Amino acid sequence: MKELQDIAHMSDLLISMELGDESLFDWNVKLHQVDKDSVLWQDMKETNTEFILLNLTFPDNFPFSPPFMRVLSPRLENGYVLDGGAICMELLTPRGWSSAYTVEAVMRQFAASLVKGQGRICRKAGKSKKSFSRKEAEATFKSLVKTHEKYGWVTPPVSDG
Repeated sequence: MKELQDIAHMSDLLISMELGDESLFDWNVKLHQVDKDSVLWQDMKETNTEFILLNLTFPDNFPFSPPFMRVLSPRLENGYVLDGGAICMELLTPRGWSSAYTVEAVMRQFAASLVKGQGRICRKAGKSKKSFSRKEAEATFKSLVKTHEKYGWVTPPVSDG
């Protein structure tokens, strides 16, 4: 409830949210801004995309465990957004999570990682219309967490893909 009230009183319009399925544990969050010097911001302007829509599902023991967060729309490429809209960010894992994190802080970190990872709005014919799915996002997230637990959370050089 406190997180919900804090977002309602934000003055910088970075994010807005609404409850999904009328549950306090399911939020649809609109990220309205990314770095205005980024190619993603340029993409958003060129495609008249007002926001990036994310879904956050909170576990019963939140804030002691991280929410599951995924991108719903638009379809993004790079920016650490993977199949199904899964997001590759250590802070969204039990190991990287801190109960001190707020939804606003997570959104700011996500916006920064989108830009750092050179996220773009997908414009490929056919692919850009295909919706991200929750099932695909969950499977991708589980897989990436396993990989990172094995190899660590270092960011590979851009030359490595």
